[in-house]
Amino acid sequence: MSSYRFCRSDDIGLLVEALNRCWAPYFPDEPLTTPDGFKRSIRDLQVWCSSCMVAFSGSDPIGVLIGAKRPSGTLIHRIAVHPEHRRQGHGRHLLTSLSSKLAILGPPRIVAEVPEALAPACDLFNASGYVQEALLTDYVLQPATDVREGDREGRFVIPVTVDDLAANGLLGETDPQLCWERAVETLTARKDDIAGLAVASDERIEAYLLYAARGGTAEILSCRTFVEDGGARLKQLLSRLNAQGMDAFRFPKVHSSELSKALLETFGFRPAGTHLLYAARARSD
Repeated sequence: MSSYRFCRSDDIGLLVEALNRCWAPYFPDEPLTTPDGFKRSIRDLQVWCSSCMVAFSGSDPIGVLIGAKRPSGTLIHRIAVHPEHRRQGHGRHLLTSLSSKLAILGPPRIVAEVPEALAPACDLFNASGYVQEALLTDYVLQPATDVREGDREGRFVIPVTVDDLAANGLLGETDPQLCWERAVETLTARKDDIAGLAVASDERIEAYLLYAARGGTAEILSCRTFVEDGGARLKQLLSRLNAQGMDAFRFPKVHSSELSKALLETFGFRPAGTHLLYAARARSD
């Protein structure tokens, strides 16, 4: 007999167990979830235990849904059913139950960022009434590509923090087109783990780039330019990072409104995968 329940703040151990039992088999190269890692997702992504569900067969977790909630909406951060219990309606039931709860408590918008290569997951969201709103593309800059370029006269490259940008009104507003992991709320929550560079003139910041360093790889979290220069200032920032030993760059889940594919390709980036941004409105069936 199957059963389902929403979780509480004291269910972190259960949710970690459910993820490692149901999610991990599909992603064997990823490290297993730990309680500390789950707590970081609460801090960084605003995962809410009350927006998480576990499906059981007896006392064994056989399905899990992890929901993150912000005023703008709820993200289906993870959803998985144990391989031995697929195609029995558990995933659909988890989504429907969360939708019914949010129809009462809000927020009404529900989104999911699903790797396009995961056809069964895409089929689940399509069958559950979700609509594809956008395509998000992962970009990488190969280590062999050298983007070094000298600093231009009259421009200065300076270190910058998330707080610096926020204080100057440059961090931007909440944008539904941005992926959840790089939204303003995430950057603010992760600010102690994020470094940044900016191109500045005597009068203002003209462009910036925020990143997280992992060895010799820089994961780009946010970049903006405030002048029409064909991307020259952003290239200057990539050049400076390259000169500091960052030989590989990742720019995940980019919406075309952030930077165009053509511009990214001029920097040397190439597509490395895509995610479908699905959205639905909570409803009580």
